[in-house]
Amino acid sequence: MALNQAPPTLHRFQEQETPARLFRLRCRQWAAQPALRPKRRGLWESVTWAEYYAHARAIGMQLDSSGLQRGAVVCVLAENRPEWLYVDMAAQCMGFAGNGIYPTSSADQVLHILQDSGAQAVFVQDQEQLEKVLAVRGRCPALRVIVVMERDGLRGFSDPQVSFFDDFLREGIRLGARDGSVFEAAIDRGRAEDLAFLVYTSGTTGAPKGAMILNRNVMFQLTQVKEYLDAGPGDKSLSFLPLCHIAERMASVFNPLAVGLVVHFPENPGTVLNDLREVAPQVLFAPPRFWEKMVSQIDLFMRDAIPLARWAYGTARGSAAAMVDARLQRQAPAAQAWATQWLRRAALRNVKVFLGLQNVRCALTGAAPVPADLIRWFLACGIELREAYGMTETSGFCAATPRGGIRLGWAGVKAPGTEIRLGADGEILIRGPNVFAGYWNLPRQTAETLDADGWLHTGDCGELDESGYLSIRDRIKDILITSGGKNITPSHIESLLKFSPYITDAVVIGDGRHYLTCLVMLDHEHVARHAQERQIPYTDYRSLARAPQIAALIRAEIERINPQLARVEQIKDFRIIDTLLTAEDEELTPTMKLKRKVIARKYALLIDDMYGGARQAPAPA
Repeated sequence: MALNQAPPTLHRFQEQETPARLFRLRCRQWAAQPALRPKRRGLWESVTWAEYYAHARAIGMQLDSSGLQRGAVVCVLAENRPEWLYVDMAAQCMGFAGNGIYPTSSADQVLHILQDSGAQAVFVQDQEQLEKVLAVRGRCPALRVIVVMERDGLRGFSDPQVSFFDDFLREGIRLGARDGSVFEAAIDRGRAEDLAFLVYTSGTTGAPKGAMILNRNVMFQLTQVKEYLDAGPGDKSLSFLPLCHIAERMASVFNPLAVGLVVHFPENPGTVLNDLREVAPQVLFAPPRFWEKMVSQIDLFMRDAIPLARWAYGTARGSAAAMVDARLQRQAPAAQAWATQWLRRAALRNVKVFLGLQNVRCALTGAAPVPADLIRWFLACGIELREAYGMTETSGFCAATPRGGIRLGWAGVKAPGTEIRLGADGEILIRGPNVFAGYWNLPRQTAETLDADGWLHTGDCGELDESGYLSIRDRIKDILITSGGKNITPSHIESLLKFSPYITDAVVIGDGRHYLTCLVMLDHEHVARHAQERQIPYTDYRSLARAPQIAALIRAEIERINPQLARVEQIKDFRIIDTLLTAEDEELTPTMKLKRKVIARKYALLIDDMYGGARQAPAPA
């Protein structure tokens, strides 16, 4: 089958029963076509589907020869790269359970996942990740295989439990050449109800839990791909979000099996935006913060542009904004002069090329509240940035905005074949083939999340309208109740604050208080540029955050946003966090979500200072 032919029907997907069998089918159909493209030393390399399969078979055969049995857990501790996928697909083909560990994890976090999962094998990227595993392996009795992908810094290193990826692969290739029937038989033994892989939650409310995703969950999601992906064989995608997260796992490992995407891997996390320009993908999924970063790029670029370019961009944006407003209100746009139309198309085409979005047909966002102005900005550029809603426990998306169906503040409609309803306190409940099998070795937590009737209790509160559109309001546990008894959903307020080019993140405070305040994290690049342009002296991030002029800048941003909010939702005071937080800090999860409880505890004095230096009495129950 040539790559430009249509993929099999959904019924054909279901006939395969497991992702492993569909993977084998695809690698045979598209054997000579590119499947993966990593960038190494500035050059894009290609891996064909046949090579992809050969590498997965070699890894699987060698794991089998190491004594692993069906059901064994195999972990990967690495950045996004083809080797991640080789190991993950090898595990699924052999009947093992793949599992990702965030590369930003500390040694203690690695220990928790290795112990909790009972992992028998772990593949690590480099010396840094190897040292984490070696520091804890004495407390991981099930661990028998450690494989390192990169040799840098490990010349002369020797350990009987540790091998290098190239050697491990070479031995597996030798085994496969001698008798590959072991691998084929393992694929044939797979069943729909078997565990495909684990995904550990990011741990915003405690220790990460291992969500069990079954083969049938994955196969159902593959039947839904065409519902939200406008993509076909040979189209390009970029894999840069953590593969440990369910969204990227589905996007980079499984969606290509459905539609034939060619997955590109940036050289490193710092080159993503440049690599995006080179790849110019047809499909791009990213959280709102990434899309906001692209808007910020244009803002920074236009600051240095010549006056004529700034005028052209401003005029084009104004013209496009009027058309977007008419579109969102389902009205016919007002007629525009030919010159205005030409200017709009030329200027905004250049914006898309600058960002690497000129070929995008499917732009998706989710995993966090999406500011309405962000959707408007991309619509003005001719890009339909569609919102989707899902979670680890739904094996990825469970609702998505249909093509041409954007409604600001709404996350789309449910996947066909599933059910969504609202329970107590407006909690979103989901039932269907996309719902996971429960948490690994945690029956009590599973029973709290999955009820006897099969409904998944998401912990999110939302709204359903008469046409089936779903709106996500907030996490129920995050809703604030002021001392006056008003219920506040902080995520909406925070999303407005984060759309400011000067604010990376914000946490709204106000539970049991008389009014709302917030803690702010600065966008270092934008704020530093602002300081340089106005000759505000600073030496590092901390001194920048403490400069009175920067406090005035953030105050102006908050005052600009407050009129968009109800009076009870308006921010009365704020403080800037003077530490540049990263995923290694306890305040953030590996997916860069703020841990509210940690923030409230760590910055308690700063918070109290916004309320006159004393804690107020909590709101009555």
